[in-house]
Amino acid sequence: MTESRRADEVKVPWGLVILLGSMTALGPMAIDMYLPSLPAIGAGLHASAAETQATVAAFLAGMAFGQLIYGPASDRLGRRGPVLVGALIYIAASVVCGLATSAPMLIAARFVQALGGCAGAVVARAVVRDQFNHTETARMLSLLTLVMGLAPVLAPLLGGAVLALGGWRANFIVLTLFGVAIALAAFFRLPETRSAETAAHASTESPLQAYLALFGQRRLVGYALAGCLNGACLFTYISASPELLIKTYGISPQGFGWVFGLNAVGLIGAGQINRLVLRHFTPDEVLAKASLVAVGVAFLMMLAAVSGIGGRWTILPLLFALLASYGFMQGNTMAGALNVDPRRAGSISALMGAASFATGAIASTATGVFHDGTPRPMAITMLVALIGSALALRVLAPRLERTQA
Repeated sequence: MTESRRADEVKVPWGLVILLGSMTALGPMAIDMYLPSLPAIGAGLHASAAETQATVAAFLAGMAFGQLIYGPASDRLGRRGPVLVGALIYIAASVVCGLATSAPMLIAARFVQALGGCAGAVVARAVVRDQFNHTETARMLSLLTLVMGLAPVLAPLLGGAVLALGGWRANFIVLTLFGVAIALAAFFRLPETRSAETAAHASTESPLQAYLALFGQRRLVGYALAGCLNGACLFTYISASPELLIKTYGISPQGFGWVFGLNAVGLIGAGQINRLVLRHFTPDEVLAKASLVAVGVAFLMMLAAVSGIGGRWTILPLLFALLASYGFMQGNTMAGALNVDPRRAGSISALMGAASFATGAIASTATGVFHDGTPRPMAITMLVALIGSALALRVLAPRLERTQA
């Protein structure tokens, strides 16, 4: 498939999109579904707010570390094997989470659960780059957001309902069943798309050599920093939102699910608008504009958080707009990075994903450390991250001319 072929001429393989989107949703489901249960988990395990929030940070750390393993493995061994191994780890860890008797046990199990859950996302992105060019990859990744995005919409609602019916442990039973479903779907439906060129190249270098080679490519580092710093806003929101919405703003756990889902709808919608915009603009052109708009919205939210003007009725709409920038930034930064060195698609996918979750873990931890019962720590963290994202694009990965894109 040549770069000159128009992106809108490509027929969408919906079966593959649904499968890859579901694989990618393993991680978001495991994060978002149990968020309404965090206060109940704290009470049930006699854990402090810091310990319950640590279960989120541990999951993010596991997602970051695990991807660094699966990426090179998928280049060297193929796409299918790492997904199946990861799904089995995810299933086993989900069972342990449901049986946890202490906060440290749950934190450890969540880390292992993430080690398994991240395989699907790494391989899904690599499979897309195996079959599509730069612009088409960006559009396909936006479509994956449409499927994957159902997780943050439905998971908190489902989590709140399951919590009311069976308690917080029942959430992990549902996650176990979801893992089983993904494992079976991948076993029977996931094609092997790794090219002979990728396999041959991977056999000539170790994973460490692959990552060192990628770090030496300035443009790839720019895309990675821009994507992970923008993604840090999403993870900061995920970590801070239960405390902010339920305790500070007095929203019920069920109402929290609706607010969380509405923000996810904004993110999904932005991803689909991005897919349409890419018919007329290159991914780099979209990134240049979206990064600046995101900084502007974050600055307004920081002012509202510091001044307290309007309370939740100012913060929540601005937060909705800010989170929507993720729909424009993530697919395009990922597509740009994968286009830098397609032979290392698995390793690039892993590096991008790991950087995103590691940055998210740092940002969410910082927000927790400076927690003061207001949206100020969250807003300031997001503004700093988005300024860094915009600078990374302009300094390390400036916009290419259309003939180069």
